[in-house]
Amino acid sequence: MITILNYGLGNIAAFLNAYRRLNIEVSTAETGGQLRQASKIILPGVGAFDHAMDLLNGSGMRETLDELVLSDRVPILGVCVGMQVLARSSDEGKLPGLGWIDARVRGFKLCEQTREAALPHMGWNDVQPKAGNPLFDELHADARFYFLHSYFVECDHDENVIATCDYGMPFGCAVQSGNVYGVQFHPEKSHRFGERLLKNFADMPGIERS
Repeated sequence: MITILNYGLGNIAAFLNAYRRLNIEVSTAETGGQLRQASKIILPGVGAFDHAMDLLNGSGMRETLDELVLSDRVPILGVCVGMQVLARSSDEGKLPGLGWIDARVRGFKLCEQTREAALPHMGWNDVQPKAGNPLFDELHADARFYFLHSYFVECDHDENVIATCDYGMPFGCAVQSGNVYGVQFHPEKSHRFGERLLKNFADMPGIERS
């Protein structure tokens, strides 16, 4: 069961519609009990880093989420701000992130190469996946995804970056550490490319639930 964590952020309906078009079983979770039924989890998000962490910490699901991801190794896909909160911290806020990826979130305005770039980075852009990662199966050099963000995740270790994009400079737009995945773009708004990525996530081995 793909479970979308509904903690008050993100376009939940778009994810539900995408998986229903793919004929893949999907549900939402608003309580820890509902979340425990997940074989895979999607953590959506829009807006500011601290606001997302406040909502997640106050959702009543944080303890269960930590247990499922860190102990049970349930695969999780963070999207947009849902990817950013996987990092330790953000230039945008003061609260600690989940820290599941060795990374920090940086602002384009704070980087010399992108200081004059129009923000937010909005619209369609090319994504270059690293070869062999199952999240990008059958998504090759022509893959394009929809972006809307002013901050990006900077990983401590290059091996955690599984796809890059260019906006005045190359940046990591998809990350992985074990069962933890994140994408900066919006697959739920990226038409056939996004649906393929969501299907790839669903096809990965998950945790069997009775």
